[in-house]
Amino acid sequence: MSSSPTYADLGLRPELLQATAEQGYAAPTPIQALTIPVVLQGRDLRAMAHTGSGKTAAFVLPLLQRWHEAPRHRSRRALHTLVLVPTRELAAQVADTVAALAATLPERPKVVRAIGGVSINPQLMALRGGADLVIGTPGRVLDLARHNALRLSDCAVLVLDEADRLLDLGFADELQAILDELPAQRQNLLFSATFAPRTVQLADALLHDPVAVTAPAPVAELPQIAQRAIAVDEGRRTALLRHLIATEAWPQVLVFVATKHACETVADKLRKGGLSAEPLHGMLGQGKRTQVLADFKAGRLQVLVATDLAARGIDIAQLPAVVNHDLARSPTDHVHRIGRTGRAGASGVAVSFVPAAAEAHFRLIEKRQGLRVPREQLAGFEPQEAAPADAPAAGGGIKGKRPNKKDKLRAAAAKASGSAPASDGAKDPQP
Repeated sequence: MSSSPTYADLGLRPELLQATAEQGYAAPTPIQALTIPVVLQGRDLRAMAHTGSGKTAAFVLPLLQRWHEAPRHRSRRALHTLVLVPTRELAAQVADTVAALAATLPERPKVVRAIGGVSINPQLMALRGGADLVIGTPGRVLDLARHNALRLSDCAVLVLDEADRLLDLGFADELQAILDELPAQRQNLLFSATFAPRTVQLADALLHDPVAVTAPAPVAELPQIAQRAIAVDEGRRTALLRHLIATEAWPQVLVFVATKHACETVADKLRKGGLSAEPLHGMLGQGKRTQVLADFKAGRLQVLVATDLAARGIDIAQLPAVVNHDLARSPTDHVHRIGRTGRAGASGVAVSFVPAAAEAHFRLIEKRQGLRVPREQLAGFEPQEAAPADAPAAGGGIKGKRPNKKDKLRAAAAKASGSAPASDGAKDPQP
């Protein structure tokens, strides 16, 4: 293979080459060049590449080809591919990619989206007669299987998109229940922007003689994200956010907070300040979540205030800025958050607010990234608070946040193993 392969060099069918051209894919990204031939060969795969690197197309293109070339003799459609994702929004994004890239095939696969937060009945109806590809969150996929609407024993290929989140303890029971229903002989594909050491061990336990791929992007293709860290008192963070939106003239900004309550509170304060802002979190109805995200992507909404629900896999074109109003609970989540900007060759800025009580935690985030972000102080927002005497050491999480379901599961697992619990989850576990 040449150093700069084309999609044709990777072995894709002419119809899929046409689809890549129509979708504006000029040339394979590094992760696509490394993984498409492996998937076409039917090998198991663990693939890691930075956010915005084209991971979705890296598995959708070869899987569409494998589905198209697979013998299909049954009158009832047998499930070919099951794609599991951690959030409903990512399920919608993957389904949209499948639809776009399958449009040029002489026969299109039947694709069913299986997500919670909406009535199960339309999905039960959609699965009558079977489906070729199912894209969904673990809980709803399991519900459909238990209703005998989805025969997991037919599945030929399992894909875990944002695999490190799906392998986290918060999804462990649901994922294991699904794995128990799948056939032993299948192809397994795991894609993510990050793999913590403990999730690598879990991942490799699922795989058979896998190919492990890490695709470092060429310097020209690395996300161009300028990171800033601003020292500010906790009670002045929202006022500072309003100030930055005005002075930096950001046409849009994605703001991350730690809890659903903070989501609603910060969005409400921004609206009262005259800004177009909406919250996005797991307790919203699916219709509201879909509408808010669509408005933000279309530019009708200036500020989206979100929990880590929006940190994984969601592609927002030309997003200029991300603000961590609350710091991410782990360095891994920080990477996923800031990766919403600086995508597809664009530049962006990621601003983190660092109150005195969170300084040690932010130092850990810096250490894991291998960088140091200079602390700034802005006129009128100079911090007055000092770190409390009982502030946690770096790595202890964010002071004052109540443990969520995942924290409790980690603590129980750590107690059973006699080790300290790791903090590597999201604050919004609702899929």
